[in-house]
Amino acid sequence: MDKLGTVTNVTAGNSSMDRSAVIERGSTQHLDPGDLKVLVPVLLGVLCVLGLAFNLTAMGILFSNARKSKLSLINSLVLNLMLADGLLLAFAVPFRAVAYSQPSWTLGWPVCKTADWFLHACMAAKSFTVAVMAKACYRYVSNPNKQTSVRLGTVLVVLFFTWLAACSAPVPHWLFASLQRESQGLVCVQVVPPEARDFMSVYVKAYPLGVYCAPLSFALLYFWKAYGRCQRRSSKTQNLRTQIRSRKLTLMLFCLTVAMATLWLPQWVVWVWERHAAQRAGEGGEPSAALPPLLLALCAQLLALSLSLVNPVIVLSLSDEFREGYRGLWRRLTLRKHPPPRPKPGPHAPTAPQSPCPRPETSGQRRGDRGLEPSPSCDQGHRGEAAAPEAERGSAGEGEGESPRDGIVLPDVEQFWNERETGSLTDENDPIPWEHQEGKETRK
Repeated sequence: MDKLGTVTNVTAGNSSMDRSAVIERGSTQHLDPGDLKVLVPVLLGVLCVLGLAFNLTAMGILFSNARKSKLSLINSLVLNLMLADGLLLAFAVPFRAVAYSQPSWTLGWPVCKTADWFLHACMAAKSFTVAVMAKACYRYVSNPNKQTSVRLGTVLVVLFFTWLAACSAPVPHWLFASLQRESQGLVCVQVVPPEARDFMSVYVKAYPLGVYCAPLSFALLYFWKAYGRCQRRSSKTQNLRTQIRSRKLTLMLFCLTVAMATLWLPQWVVWVWERHAAQRAGEGGEPSAALPPLLLALCAQLLALSLSLVNPVIVLSLSDEFREGYRGLWRRLTLRKHPPPRPKPGPHAPTAPQSPCPRPETSGQRRGDRGLEPSPSCDQGHRGEAAAPEAERGSAGEGEGESPRDGIVLPDVEQFWNERETGSLTDENDPIPWEHQEGKETRK
């Protein structure tokens, strides 16, 4: 084994095997430094938890929108992208984290046989999905009225062939995977027999082109054409709104493609580097001198796996439809389902707001004058304020012929209005001399 213990190191066969066979340790993760043995599994665990949370949220919003409106091919492809990310985080990342933390392979033969194959199948499914999504986006931008909905059978056929191609492309990762016993214990390696070396030499060159270069180049080309078509302005208001929506959709899908091309590129560089080093080792060369550095291999794999977290973040941040769905989902999770009960009306908690009204003793109204009757609400308010004095009087007020609803009139106020109306006020007792003073000056 290599002294650096790289993520995907390559050695020649041991004495119990054919010397011409090539062994690619693509599934073993032996980290000799103690810090990396703890740090890398922790990073993978955090990535797994956050990625699953975001992907499940995006998938829930997509399912909710699909129930409310018609089925869309682009939304179905975005859902397939989130599904591939969720499967990768749920089944590939945990096993890889365990393999990093253990000195030998303890996950058994079935996991060793399918670990790399499943990881590459999910990555290939995302790549093919983005390519089909670019074509669907271009067709939608070209004629939005005909691309609003599709049949469920069409969507299922597209998804079936996408996953069929994605699962078929990395078959050699499953075919050549094997467990080998070495000094530190069992290791999961890929043993390429001599009769398959010519096939693998072609496969190493064709696989990155078919899974990475061709689909993403196709997607970038169609997204560029779709964005150029969105730039053409329309005179009609309805078409202008559709054009703005198409431009936002194209920008979101274009960002997904650029993120995949950027974050996945280092992993493909390391992958091709390691396979060429394995071929040189099988031909009798020194493998350790041609291996990629440890930190480069680790960073490349972490960046490739972090794409499963970046994809739902881009979708949730750049799509207005997803943002509205996320806000609605958050409100349903945080707010109460039933409104809080209303308090029962009491003496200090009226059922309806009341407008202020003057008190009867300050309104300038006589008891006998009923020209302006107080409103029922004001009358009830004054009744509540005068509850204590009436309780003290007992039945005295009722004996005078006054109902509890009549306001209390002070004797001085009543005398003032009587004298003012009869004209018996003197100058000494006149409370408003300015009114009479103006009249006297006028007569003079």
